[in-house]
Amino acid sequence: GQAEDTYSKVIALAPDHYDAWHNRSTLRKQTADGNHICELEKALNSLAPGHSGETPLCYALAKEHEDLGEYELAFSWLQRGAGVQRRRLAYDVQTDVAMMQRIAELFDHGYAGTVKAAPLRPGPIFVLGLPRSGTTLVDRIISSHSKVGSLGEIDDFAMAVTRLCWSLDKRQLLEASVRVDPDQLGQSYLRSVAGYGLNRPYFIDKTPLNYLYIGLIAKALPGAAIVHLRRHPVDSCLAMYRTLFQAGYPFSYDLDDLAEYYIAYDALMRHWQALFPEALLDVAYEELVGSPERLSRKIIAHCGLDWEPACLEFDVNAAPVATASAAQVRKPIYRDALARWRRFENQLAPLIERLQKAGIAFQP
Repeated sequence: GQAEDTYSKVIALAPDHYDAWHNRSTLRKQTADGNHICELEKALNSLAPGHSGETPLCYALAKEHEDLGEYELAFSWLQRGAGVQRRRLAYDVQTDVAMMQRIAELFDHGYAGTVKAAPLRPGPIFVLGLPRSGTTLVDRIISSHSKVGSLGEIDDFAMAVTRLCWSLDKRQLLEASVRVDPDQLGQSYLRSVAGYGLNRPYFIDKTPLNYLYIGLIAKALPGAAIVHLRRHPVDSCLAMYRTLFQAGYPFSYDLDDLAEYYIAYDALMRHWQALFPEALLDVAYEELVGSPERLSRKIIAHCGLDWEPACLEFDVNAAPVATASAAQVRKPIYRDALARWRRFENQLAPLIERLQKAGIAFQP
């Protein structure tokens, strides 16, 4: 298509624009007759070891080999690309694990008991969960409603917390956030998002990592609807591992890190569900793909909205998308991503074992 031709022209003019190589591979399903594997290998072989172009080229090769059903080869390229990226990062997953455990200690039943119950009112709808779990799909479904606009992924809630806590140190910020005046926090956030100029009564904040702030959201914005997307744990980890993110998510480039992070995230989400069952709707991606109308109606009702048939025609929604799912949202609900992990069952065995040992339940 046109987009692929454009990327090929960019690559011809600037061969060292390695993101263009990677983006071109993700545009469509590659075929035996139409792929860029030889070209990609040649470009990769011309690089010095550890060159920053190695990661996007490896991810592109992984994607193209997977499209051709060459799963072992695909995974070995993926592992190489992710490994290069991981070695560049000064990251320790235990810092995030400890932070999530501390969040659950600070935002406990005593804290939840002081949250004001409020009727649903026009305002924010939070769509959250791990990246690549279906949040973009749900964002499209809800924003196809005539009363809803989407702000996409914004960091306004986290920034509002930071402004009121006066701390740049993550640990101090967390400890201070429990004592923040909830009304002030809610107003600061709403003032901030008003600057985007959306003219619909409801708006979606689709920032995946807002799941860390559910306690603060429930208290600062009582009545705000929260929709949490979850996915088969192994598929969820694989989906993040095979995505080259533009920024953030440093835990996604190593299978051990992913297992540890997922276990901590799962425990925190179960904590929030126990604390705020009214505000929080849990949606399984697999169920949404299997029964789109039933689940979409449930989501729309949770947001306090009347049903509109347009919510099932989200693939004609013209709003732009700037996430890793940009190529998929122009299509109706598709089932390709279900149980993808089975293709890589052997390579993922240590991750699967780690999740099972931690008591994460899933259908094998």
